[in-house]
Amino acid sequence: MDRELHLHRAETFSFINPWIRYFLFFFSFLFWVFSLLIVAIGVYAKVQKATDTVRDTFLIDPAVILIVVGVVMFFITFCGCVGALRENIRLLKTFSFSLTLVFLTQLAVAILGFFYAEQTREALGRFVKKSIVHYRDDLDLQNLMDYIQKEFQCCGWNNYTDWSWNLYFNCSKANPSSERCAVPYSCCPPTPGEAVINTMCGFGVQALDYLEANKSIYPVGCADGAVLWIESHLLLVGALALGLALPQIAGIVLSQILISQIQDEITSLH
Repeated sequence: MDRELHLHRAETFSFINPWIRYFLFFFSFLFWVFSLLIVAIGVYAKVQKATDTVRDTFLIDPAVILIVVGVVMFFITFCGCVGALRENIRLLKTFSFSLTLVFLTQLAVAILGFFYAEQTREALGRFVKKSIVHYRDDLDLQNLMDYIQKEFQCCGWNNYTDWSWNLYFNCSKANPSSERCAVPYSCCPPTPGEAVINTMCGFGVQALDYLEANKSIYPVGCADGAVLWIESHLLLVGALALGLALPQIAGIVLSQILISQIQDEITSLH
């Protein structure tokens, strides 16, 4: 059938627009390469901590999340690449269906997150609590929590005392850790002109009352800090959402156009 289709095109008008085909191919190829990069980074990060025995962090491990996202992207974009290059309807339909499913899932999560804000907050709170508990056990989680606290200018989930969930920072008198009653340095606002980061700036903070502690660390928890950040960066959030949605919509539309053109070409043979 493929040979017959190509011979037919050489002799008659073709319904298939080559620009649609090539654009979809390069579009899919670009994200296919990106997916390989994501998987490579995830695998590298996981291998670097291969001795990690903390199984409780598996589902929130940033390395595992990168690998899963990368593999899903690889499968979808591979179907798009090969489907566009070979004009294979089955692969193009798989690409279009998978991309539509991913897009609708993201849309559903966003809508549910908006209408069920309290449940979303609780779910995120559980994620952050696990991240705090295993802060010293997993370097990726440690870097993620530090980034979140610095970016949102917050400390803990509800407030700075949440760091007592961590074995090392726990503020009980029985805790022999040298970091007892401390919080990570990422809870501290940066000092202007400071050449070297003071990683001990949060030592003993949990032993202080709220007003006293807020003189040296961020005053809000990350639950409220994230909301304040979003409210003050609505344009950026909107641009990121649009930047995430547009490539998916473009892929769905292009694949459907190409499928329709191929089907018209096959129909014209009969």
